[in-house]
Amino acid sequence: MRAAVLHEIGQEKLEVLDDVEAVGFGPGKVRIRVRATGLCHSDLSAMNGVLPQPAPFVPGHEGAGEILEVGDGVRHLKPGDRVVLCWLPACGACPACRRGQTQLCLAGFMNAGTPNFRRPGGDLFGFAGTGTFAEEVVVDAGCAVPVPEDVPFDIAALIGCGVTTGLGAALNTADVAAGSSVAVIGCGGVGISAVQGARLKGAAEIVAVDPVASRRESALRFGATRAVPPEELADARQQVTGGEGFDYVFEVVGRSATARTAYENTRRGGTLVVVGAGAMDDFLRLNMFELFFDEKRILPSLYGGGDVLRSYERTIALWRAGRVDLAGLITHRVPLAEIDEALDQMRTGTALRTCIEI
Repeated sequence: MRAAVLHEIGQEKLEVLDDVEAVGFGPGKVRIRVRATGLCHSDLSAMNGVLPQPAPFVPGHEGAGEILEVGDGVRHLKPGDRVVLCWLPACGACPACRRGQTQLCLAGFMNAGTPNFRRPGGDLFGFAGTGTFAEEVVVDAGCAVPVPEDVPFDIAALIGCGVTTGLGAALNTADVAAGSSVAVIGCGGVGISAVQGARLKGAAEIVAVDPVASRRESALRFGATRAVPPEELADARQQVTGGEGFDYVFEVVGRSATARTAYENTRRGGTLVVVGAGAMDDFLRLNMFELFFDEKRILPSLYGGGDVLRSYERTIALWRAGRVDLAGLITHRVPLAEIDEALDQMRTGTALRTCIEI
């Protein structure tokens, strides 16, 4: 089958090969024909080494498709079922799952070091234990979540990561209060989803912050009340909050510099929500006095900070009701053969979400 492969960490280009085989099928596993996958910035972060990932590997973790084959013991799925791939499945039995914090379950990471693919030159890994930039993938049955027939593959793919992460940050982690002031720093697909989540919760003011003009314009269409480049954030803070700072600030970039900016623009007693996935050697510096004196809450949000399966269901319900716009997030569509074009669009910020049609 065909798959896009990164041979070494740090390379900017992917090679689309046709001699790749999805491996590992057996009891408790499913084989999925991938139909659509979104290009998430986390894929770029894995490619350039910001996120740890063994190479060579097939990127992609935000995908949807249909079941081709189920292994022994799989009862909730059958060939032909439409599914979204969940890169962080819950085992249901570990301490985190028993506490109801299923997004913190580490069971899914246990397979991240096992090759998902093979080609004549050797084994290949799948990013985050999946690897959706491929025509087929074999994963644990828990990674395949059924979706209704009326949910298109491209919409389902977005629900698999970016939308769930952004909406969940506002709905679950922050639990934004109605009438509050919000700033969202970084307005790609995840940031725009956070904007939509804040709008759903009734935020009075939502300031979108991004250096790319087209993303700022998009943020306004999705519910932001104003959109500014980073250098105008201080003015927006003054105009919206009288200089006090925002009730909630979402950092959706994954860098200590923007996290520090987010902290400084959060009011005393307000909430900073860290959504962006950053590097292990990038440290956020805070002094002990400001932590004590300002009483700002710092809330990391992993995969939307809530039960993933319930989040999927909620998102589908909101989408059906017209309360969230998911189709509008897809600004570019390319076939797998043009994956490098999609990577360039992501790097330059000209795309909110690119759908790779496979």
